[in-house]
Amino acid sequence: MEILAVENLSFTYPNCEEKALDGISFSVEKGEFITLCGATGCGKSTLLRLLKREIAPLGEVSGRITIKGRAQETLGTAESARLVGFVMQDPERQLVTDKVWHELAFGLENLGTPQAEIRRRVAETSEYFGISGWFDRDVAELSGGQKQLMNLAAVMAMQPELLILDEPTAQLDPIAAADFISTLKKLNRELGQTIIIAEHRLEDVIPACDRMMVMQSGRLPLCAGPESAAARISEIDGLSEYMPAAVRLFGAVREAGDGRCPLTVREGAEFLAKNFRADITSLPEEKYAAPESAALEFREVWFRYGKNLPDVLRGTSFSVGEGEIFCLLGSNGSGKSTALGNAAGLLRPYSGTIKLFGRRIDAWKWQELYKNNLALLPQDVQTVFLKNTVREELAECGGEERLPQVVREMLGRRKGLYGTHPYDLSGGEQQLVALAKVLSSSPRLLLLDEPTKGIDARAKGELAALLGELRRGGMTVLIVTHDVEFAARVADRCAMFFRGEVISGEPPRTFFDKNNFYTTAVNRMTRGLYSGVVTVEQAAELCRLNGRRSASDDSDTQ
Repeated sequence: MEILAVENLSFTYPNCEEKALDGISFSVEKGEFITLCGATGCGKSTLLRLLKREIAPLGEVSGRITIKGRAQETLGTAESARLVGFVMQDPERQLVTDKVWHELAFGLENLGTPQAEIRRRVAETSEYFGISGWFDRDVAELSGGQKQLMNLAAVMAMQPELLILDEPTAQLDPIAAADFISTLKKLNRELGQTIIIAEHRLEDVIPACDRMMVMQSGRLPLCAGPESAAARISEIDGLSEYMPAAVRLFGAVREAGDGRCPLTVREGAEFLAKNFRADITSLPEEKYAAPESAALEFREVWFRYGKNLPDVLRGTSFSVGEGEIFCLLGSNGSGKSTALGNAAGLLRPYSGTIKLFGRRIDAWKWQELYKNNLALLPQDVQTVFLKNTVREELAECGGEERLPQVVREMLGRRKGLYGTHPYDLSGGEQQLVALAKVLSSSPRLLLLDEPTKGIDARAKGELAALLGELRRGGMTVLIVTHDVEFAARVADRCAMFFRGEVISGEPPRTFFDKNNFYTTAVNRMTRGLYSGVVTVEQAAELCRLNGRRSASDDSDTQ
């Protein structure tokens, strides 16, 4: 049974000439699991928000949206709110109350649901999602992954017939993200829940979905089953780089007769073992030594947010060498952002020492510290925006001429960007504009809190190139991130942040090759065949060096 139909849908934001959506048409059957993917700014979020009438953006709309056979505009307010559930990218922006139990009940209360039914639904939902242990807690005490799971539970308590999610794992660590996607699979499999999810993390989503909808520049050029879409994705210019590691590796080394494209880590591992030799098991690696002079030093740093609250930083010690890119990974709530706030001088530890370029951070004058020395890009980049258009934002910090050439090129490739209000940009575009403002101060030390949040694969590549250029120019970069693929690509050293302490601090190939959970998909895929592989490019190079297996190789192993 058809639950959603979109016919020739087009949309243009106010004061913009180009359409954000251009002639989109598709339908969704009850119980389908749909994955929506594509480049940052291609229109994914705009499309999803238009499907949820209550949060639809302002602008010029044409076309038709039908839900359960009825035109969207004819639905009553309560009926519309109940039929379509929506989970946003940022968990914080969907919270409206102070307690977990009230968050779960809030939507039902607004629908006028009888009190007895509210209690029953909230109890049932809490048990199903395994969050009854948090029932009386303040939402502020929850980690990012817990908040997002609670948001999902609060939406599901309203029993929506269509569940829409806009990059729900963007701010989650790898383990929390995998758990969240597993919950969605369970909802779809056990409850028959219809799901449309927009995601950049596709490793776990694509194998679970019934269809992939691939967007490009406001259009929908591809809508097919995951195997068919993965095989055809190379036909659409530039979109193959958004696919899971198994798909990208298959595309890099495939030959005629290789059969179906692998979608999962297991299928990718089977494809490699079946088709490639392993005479050469690793690529040469240059030994890396951290620079002797440190740009940033933490020595036995202790910090808590209140006198009677627990310590967040517990004797934290680490150093970042001058001209180095250092990545900190770890779970939501482990203290990574708190460490970054202390490094930026925005928070002050009650014990320990923090030095910036050999000088205690509390010895720097405020203006001196933030002028050509240190800059922080916060996780919530909207806090950086003060003006009505991107053009005004850039003018406020001295204009484009103060930006690195790579940043100017990245901004220039996005048509219509300059006249758009920053809040109307996609998550990835907001990240780019905020980064441009931060870089206008020409800092020696750049602190980045989740810089790839909401950014697509191509934008990540551009950001990696930008950071490489800044590093070659002498800039030091400290990155807090959940994106293991990005860290493997850009970092000189990676470290794990756990219970307020920094664990290890090693080059990516060493760091990720020793991990089971905080590692890249291609590393899992190549284990037992090759070693020290953390990127698809490295795996493809080893495949080419080893060559294809022959019939004699197969007979030798029997």
